[in-house]
Amino acid sequence: MSKIIVITGAGAGLGKNLAQRFAADGDTVVLLGRTRSKVEAVAAEIGERAMAVECDVASADSVRAAFAQIAERFPKIDVLINNAAVFAPSTVADASDAHIVDTISINLNGSIFCARAAIPMMGPGGHIINVGSESVDVPFWHLTLYQCSKAGLEQFTVSLRRELEPNGIRVTMIRAGQMMEEGKATGWDPEAAMRFAKANMEAGINLMSRPISQFKSVTGIFRAVVDMPADVHMGTVHVSARTAG
Repeated sequence: MSKIIVITGAGAGLGKNLAQRFAADGDTVVLLGRTRSKVEAVAAEIGERAMAVECDVASADSVRAAFAQIAERFPKIDVLINNAAVFAPSTVADASDAHIVDTISINLNGSIFCARAAIPMMGPGGHIINVGSESVDVPFWHLTLYQCSKAGLEQFTVSLRRELEPNGIRVTMIRAGQMMEEGKATGWDPEAAMRFAKANMEAGINLMSRPISQFKSVTGIFRAVVDMPADVHMGTVHVSARTAG
């Protein structure tokens, strides 16, 4: 049965690939993103099964406005995928105010704001999926802020799962490893990126030798989680990259 699936951070990367995958499978996707032109471009590529909505997940007011707009077309939604996130290396000492605020506000607060807005639009069978990170367990250097935001998201997932179980709404954490989009640069400050690589190498983590998966490959995991039988639940799913052989 076709589902209404809301995806944050859908203008590029994993969010874009998820939207394309679900729409191709016959679902209707709602693309949320801070940059209207990006989500509108993705929606235009997908066609009639896509709706683009401008939304800054770090802003509670923006999230409320976005979900009010969604409700005008889809009073009920089936799935929310909290994918929006920012990722940039920095020590805490070197982090700017904006870096600290954006990392926590987008990666953690944004998922909470969106979940809060989505819950009243869901019924039994609804599903909230939060996208986590392997960095919670892997001791990468210069990722303290990112790791904290994702660790907080994991605890939020566990607690929200207990809260929503009586409502028949499932909550899943998909902890993902390194992924890439061909031809897309990280946008990192070159000096910060160099310090990041050097610090991890000195700690025994060779970033260049770590496998990286393709976004399109990972979408199959989300498809399986969304389609799991009603009497089955996956609380946490670990997805890691591997060297294809």
